[in-house]
Amino acid sequence: MLIAQITDTHLGFDPDNPAEFNRKRLDKVLHQLSELDRKPDMLLVTGDLVDRGDEDSYRRLRSALAACTFPVWLCVGNHDVRSNLTAVFPKIPIDGGFVQYVVDTAPLRFIILDTLEEGRHGGAFCERRAAWLADRVAEAPDRPTVIVLHHPPIETGIEWMTTGLDEPWVDRLDQALAGHRNIVGLMCGHIHRAIATGWRGRPLTVCPSTAPQVALTLAPMDPVNPDGRPMIVADPPAFALHYWNGEGLVTHFDNADEHVALARFDTSMQPLVACLADERPLPSMVSSRSRVRLVAQ
Repeated sequence: MLIAQITDTHLGFDPDNPAEFNRKRLDKVLHQLSELDRKPDMLLVTGDLVDRGDEDSYRRLRSALAACTFPVWLCVGNHDVRSNLTAVFPKIPIDGGFVQYVVDTAPLRFIILDTLEEGRHGGAFCERRAAWLADRVAEAPDRPTVIVLHHPPIETGIEWMTTGLDEPWVDRLDQALAGHRNIVGLMCGHIHRAIATGWRGRPLTVCPSTAPQVALTLAPMDPVNPDGRPMIVADPPAFALHYWNGEGLVTHFDNADEHVALARFDTSMQPLVACLADERPLPSMVSSRSRVRLVAQ
C-alpha cells in the first residue's frame, strides 16, 4: 500500500487572491502525485488546510483536491475552523464535535485525530478525545494501525515550533495508546519540515509542507530578543510517501521541484539492475531466467 501525505497547505494566506502563492505550490505537489509511476492508494492532508479558517479558502481547497483520482482524507490543524470546514466538506466525519474518525482499508487502519484548540497554536487533546481514541484502538487490537494528527507530540529542537514534553495533552495521547502493540506509526504535520523519529516506542514522522518551509535552526531562541535568524524559507513544496511493505512503514520525502535525471534505466544501466536483482530476488522483478536472457542480449 502507498499512502501519500501533504500538510500545511495554508490556502488563503493571500486573501481574495485566486492565484495565490500557496495554491500554486499545492497544485504543483498534487500534479506530481498524479504523475507518479505508482499512484497512491490514498492521500492524507494533515491540517492547517487553510490559513485563516474562512469558507472561501476551504472552497479553494475543495477545488484543488477535486483533481485527485485517489481517496482524500482531511485532518484539522491549529489554523482550521471546524464549522467552516464542515460547511464546505459536509461529508467529513464528525464525532462529538471533533473531526476524528477511522479509515479502515485492507492492510491498514487509520485513526484520524483532532488536536485543534481554536485560538491556540500548539496541540490539544482533551479527556473526551483521549477516551474516544482509546476505544477505537481497543476495538481492533490485531489490526496494524496508523495514528494521523496535525501536531507532533515531540520536542523537535526548533524552539519556536516545538511541543513541550510535559504538556498535558501529550500524556493523554500516550495513555490512550498505552499497551497497544499494533500502532505501526504516527503521521504528523505542523512543523513544515521533514522529520523522522520515535515517540515513546512508536515510529513517528513529520511531513514537510506544501506552503513555505520552516528554516532549520536548532540554536536556542530568546523570545524577547529578536536575532534576525531565518524562520520561514522558500524551499520547494514537499510531500511524503509512506510505503507499507507488509511489516512496517517506509517513509520517503520528496518535493515538487524539477528533478534532473542523471541516469535512467536504459541498456547501459540494465546489467547493474539485473545484478542487484539477482542478489535479492523480488517478486515484482522479472524471473531470473529472463534476466539472464536480457543480459546475454
